[in-house]
Amino acid sequence: MSEAEQNIKLRLCGVKKSFGSNKVLQGVDLEIPKGKSLVVIGGSGTGKSVMLKCVLGLIQPDEGSILIDGQESVGVDSKERDRIMRKFGMLFQGAALFDSLKIWENVAFGLIQGRGMDREEARKIAIEKIQAVGLRASVGDLFPAELSGGMQKRVGLARAIAANPEIIFFDEPTTGLDPIMADVINDLIVDCVKDLGATTLSITHDMASARKIADNVAMIYQGRIVWHGPVEELDHSGNDYVDQFIHGRADGPITEDSKLMHEAA
Repeated sequence: MSEAEQNIKLRLCGVKKSFGSNKVLQGVDLEIPKGKSLVVIGGSGTGKSVMLKCVLGLIQPDEGSILIDGQESVGVDSKERDRIMRKFGMLFQGAALFDSLKIWENVAFGLIQGRGMDREEARKIAIEKIQAVGLRASVGDLFPAELSGGMQKRVGLARAIAANPEIIFFDEPTTGLDPIMADVINDLIVDCVKDLGATTLSITHDMASARKIADNVAMIYQGRIVWHGPVEELDHSGNDYVDQFIHGRADGPITEDSKLMHEAA
C-alpha cells in the first residue's frame, strides 16, 4: 500500500444501493484523508442519507466497497462491526437525545453501554465534553426537555466526541437552528474536530455550514458524485449542478422532474 493510500481514512468504491426498483446509490466513489473534513451536499432524495447509513453499517450496500483504514467493512461479522463502530462518533440531525436520561447520561451513553465504563468515570468525561461545547457543568444534571434546540444540539455534539472517535459523522448538523446558533454549532464542530484530529463526513444542504466546516466538498445527484473538490473551489467549480445548487437557482440541470424520476425509478 502506497503512502498516499495509507493516508486515506475512509474510502467508498462503486457503492450501489437499490430499494426495489428505486436505484438510490448508483456507484458512489469517495475518499477522505486522515484528519480532513468532507461535506457531501445535495438535495432531498439524492442519496446522502442512504450513503451515510451504508458507511455506518446500518444498511448493507448491494455492490461496492467501503474501506476504513484500508480494511473492508462491508459484509463483516458482528464482532468486527463492533470494533469498527468504536472508531465512530455521530451527531444526529435532531440531536436524538434520550428524554428519560439526564444530559450527562446522554453524553456518556456510549461509554457506559458500549464500553462498559464505570458510571463515575463516564460522568467525569461527560461533564468535560459538556463544557467543551460551551455549556455549564450544571447542565449535566438537567433533562433534554429543559434545554433549547441549540443547547440540545451542543449536547449531541458532546456525545459525538465523548469517546474521542477517529471518525465523526454529522447528519444535517444545523437543521432547525437559527442562523446565529447554526454558526455557533459550525464553530464548535471545527474546534472540536481540530482538537481531536478526527476525520469527518458530513451531509447537509446548508451551504453556510458546508463552507465553514469543510476541507473538501462533494456533490451527490441521482445517486452519483457529480463533483468533488476543495471547498475553496466551490464557487468556481465549473460544474452546472454545483453552480445551480449553491446559488439556489430554479433553472439548471437539476429539475423537479428529474428528482421525481430518480425517486420513482
